[in-house]
This record gives sequence, C-alpha cells and structure tokens, in this order.
Amino acid sequence: MNIEDFREYCLSLPDTTEGTPFEKFSKGKFTILVFYVNGHMYCYFNIDDFSAITIKCEPERIAQLKERYIAVTEPYNGNKKHWISITLHADMPDNEILALVRNSHHLVQHHT
Repeated sequence: MNIEDFREYCLSLPDTTEGTPFEKFSKGKFTILVFYVNGHMYCYFNIDDFSAITIKCEPERIAQLKERYIAVTEPYNGNKKHWISITLHADMPDNEILALVRNSHHLVQHHT
C-alpha cells in the first residue's frame, strides 16, 4: 500500500475531510495528515514517513490485535485505551488494515 492509495481510500469514506492541524507544533520537522469525520479525527500519519498509521479502535479489541499482530503497537501521541498504531508492510495484510480504518471511521462517525 502506498500513501496515495491510502489517502484515496480514506477520502472515499463518507463525510471524510483531511487536514494538517499540527504543523505549528512540529515547526516544519514533520507533517501529520489527519482524516476527520464530522470534525473528529479517525486516522492520522506522518506524511514524511509513511511507515505507520494511527486509528481509533474499541478498547476490548486492542489486546486481541496486539496478540495477533506485531504490527499493532501503542499509538503515536494518542490515548492508549482507544487508539492503536499499525506498522505498514509488517505482518498485517492491507485488507485488514483498511477494514480497521473503516471501523475507526464508523466508531468516530457514530459515537461523537
């Protein structure tokens, strides 16, 4: 999966918008691209190093995912109870990553 295809996938989900809200904090060192639904984040990643994404996930599902995949780790700068990071091109298939992104979108869309 490459960054362009991933971005297109996120933007194809209903009511998704994107932005780079953290640029003033990084002082040009990196750019975090954030995808929103109804004004709330559901996915983000570093544009300059597209090696991992961070998404929202059900707390009860996080432990299971961590046990099953080395790719699932603590979130980058997020609440560990509700967010996970997924290392790309590791042991999780792209189709499962996309399903988890879709799930994150659904969680945020229906619970905010």
